[in-house]
Amino acid sequence: MKILALVTARGGSVRLPGKNLRQLGGKPLINWSIEIAQDIPEICEILVSTDNESIADVSRQAGALVPWLRPQELSTNEASSVDVALHALNWYEAEKGIVDGLLLLQPTSPFRSRQTVLNGIAIFETTGMLPVVGVSNTHAHPLWSFKIEKGELLPFVDNSGIQNRSQDLSPVYVVNGSFYLISPADLRENNSFFGPRTIPLIVESEQEALDIDSEIDFAFAEFTYKNIVQK
Repeated sequence: MKILALVTARGGSVRLPGKNLRQLGGKPLINWSIEIAQDIPEICEILVSTDNESIADVSRQAGALVPWLRPQELSTNEASSVDVALHALNWYEAEKGIVDGLLLLQPTSPFRSRQTVLNGIAIFETTGMLPVVGVSNTHAHPLWSFKIEKGELLPFVDNSGIQNRSQDLSPVYVVNGSFYLISPADLRENNSFFGPRTIPLIVESEQEALDIDSEIDFAFAEFTYKNIVQK
């Protein structure tokens, strides 16, 4: 099994400027995702795709491969993660050889564990390389969600379960952004990290599911590091 780990780190960030180089637990945020993928036998290389020279320098110092700066058209708010991933994958396979899987590790999920990564890779192998996506339980159950129409509060889902007790509702999961693993063939065919069949990697840990996208998220990450991760 040969897997390319890809860490995507754009220089511009509207909600949280400079987030990828912000210090968390004594090191830049991006280092967390680079380091968690190191020394995993199935991972052949850790490639960082960025448009920012400072991020590139820090990533190289952390041991990642940064062979180029990402093209401008892939560095806008509108650029999709799939397009960025395909750009990196196509370059790598042309220059370094074919891989069995592409593992996307977003820097905004710093507390994913090595065991979670290993579990995801194992699922990928045992299911015949079906797409694997990290998910976590959500407390905002869709059967308890509402919409507003003409000033009235209406169930978002028909036949709402609002009368049901929360403990009687079936578990619901959301994508947490910490783990995406897919074969090159599926990524190219579906232009998505999801396929007709996608396997969940259930992440029970709340800190592992943390996705940093705002100042409040980052403050919570600092709190989590000091009070949970560091201990």
